Amino acid sequence: MRTLDQARVGYSLHEYDPAEGAEGHGYGEVAVAALGADPAQVFKTLVAQVDGRLTVAVVPVSGQLDLKALAAAAGGRKAAMADPAAAERSSGYVRGGISPLGQRKALPTVVDQSALGFATVLVSAGRRGLQIELAPADLVRLTRATTAAIAR
Repeated sequence: MRTLDQARVGYSLHEYDPAEGAEGHGYGEVAVAALGADPAQVFKTLVAQVDGRLTVAVVPVSGQLDLKALAAAAGGRKAAMADPAAAERSSGYVRGGISPLGQRKALPTVVDQSALGFATVLVSAGRRGLQIELAPADLVRLTRATTAAIAR
């Protein structure tokens, strides 16, 4: 949130119990249910490797990351999901709470273009149970992201 405050970006925080209804569901699905949000408007932050380089992908909870599309968008040939420990180490956040904002190490970032169709989107605020709602243009600018169709 320091990143957002320093950039003077408008945002709101949404807190929920990450354990409630979590059994058998992904972290993003739990956030959607707890907040009563549109799953297409809540985005999950995934860390992948594109040609061996760690890369951040931000996709809607309602979809899945298309690794081939991510590789193409990041200027690479091959993509695979990163090891969870490597994702946690590079971002400084725990799995299920990785935020695209304020990561320990700035990584190339690709945001699914569907985000631009909303006035605001929700992404993890850096821990399980806390989401940040902000304008997608601010998300793209602050993460120095590119946008592309990377979800299916």
